[in-house]
Amino acid sequence: MSTEKIKTQIEASIAVKQILLKDEVSLAQVDHLANLCVAALRKGGKIIFAGNGGSFADAQHLSAEFVSRFMFDRAPLASVALGTNSSAMSAIGNDYGYDQVFARELAAVAKPEDVFVPISTSGNSPNVLAAIQVAKNHKIATVGLAGSTGGKMKDMCDCICAPSKETARIQECHIMLGHILCGIVESLYFPQGSA
Repeated sequence: MSTEKIKTQIEASIAVKQILLKDEVSLAQVDHLANLCVAALRKGGKIIFAGNGGSFADAQHLSAEFVSRFMFDRAPLASVALGTNSSAMSAIGNDYGYDQVFARELAAVAKPEDVFVPISTSGNSPNVLAAIQVAKNHKIATVGLAGSTGGKMKDMCDCICAPSKETARIQECHIMLGHILCGIVESLYFPQGSA
């Protein structure tokens, strides 16, 4: 098999990231989100993630980076990914419908000092949008991750839009931005550890 297809995919991924690199608005939004997260943690809040499919995996991945460690050993940082309690998720889905699985859990665990980071490549996932509405109702700072258009999410909260319409490229941007977020938050919250 030729390596050209592999190179083409890597080049496509790099091209999207280079567009993002030049997008000062998106970069400022990442910085803003990092500062919101640090402020939340200092007030005893937590960082809450949610998403479906690959975005659900990203939500769990990023939450784990905060709770465990990222670039250096340090105390755990409070973070959860909605939907990881499979019994609650199936009960809510059965009793209230799948559109409510994140919203109901968020309503149960969220505090005003928390930060909510919904992830949706389309920006249109009904259960993610329902959770954003709960976050708004509870006055929880919310910054979403979406694809190029932002979808309906963009009208509901601050939104960092990966500059692509391809799911794989969007997800690659999201995990990269998530790692950057983890690194910034970790270094700001534990300045002595980042030296």
